[in-house]
Amino acid sequence: MTQNPKTLRNFRIVLWSLVALVAIGATALYLFKPPARPLGVTGQAFELASTKGGEFTQADLKGKPSLVFFGYTFCPDVCPTTLAETTAWRAQLGVSADDLRIIFVTVDPDRDTLDKVKGYVEGFDPSIIGLVGDQAQTDAVKKAFGVFSEKKGEPGDPYYLVDHTALVYLINADGTFQSTVAYDEASDTAVGKIKRLIAG
Repeated sequence: MTQNPKTLRNFRIVLWSLVALVAIGATALYLFKPPARPLGVTGQAFELASTKGGEFTQADLKGKPSLVFFGYTFCPDVCPTTLAETTAWRAQLGVSADDLRIIFVTVDPDRDTLDKVKGYVEGFDPSIIGLVGDQAQTDAVKKAFGVFSEKKGEPGDPYYLVDHTALVYLINADGTFQSTVAYDEASDTAVGKIKRLIAG
């Protein structure tokens, strides 16, 4: 049966009008209720032992802004430098641990016990929170932040090094990701980012 050209034209007008209405509705929904950002970076769940006692999960990222850094206690350069810098940035801004947490997560569960991490981080500042897990828990928190780490050295060598992501993750008081500070980033730039983080 041959379709009437006028009928086809009217059908197309109605169809495209519906498409436009759906697009407008989706845009309005996004503007008035944007998608929720995941806790951490990817939203992956994790649970680690804390040097402050008890367990620390992705839900515990909420409450106050945080600087989160991944490393290990045997790290020869990047980790001690970064921990020293984070405490210096906080002091420069004149804020306390009640206003800005510093959290260190080990990527070396084979050597880093809770006691070892506690002594390590508190050597930089007693308020720093250290987080430790087994291999499966470490893998989960790495996924939550999109972190890479890999052992380097001969099998069985107790003095192996670990290549790892050398970023400081800036986490908002609502537990969501804001930005990062790169290793060797200019101090003024880093402090500016952290100031915006605290301001909310």
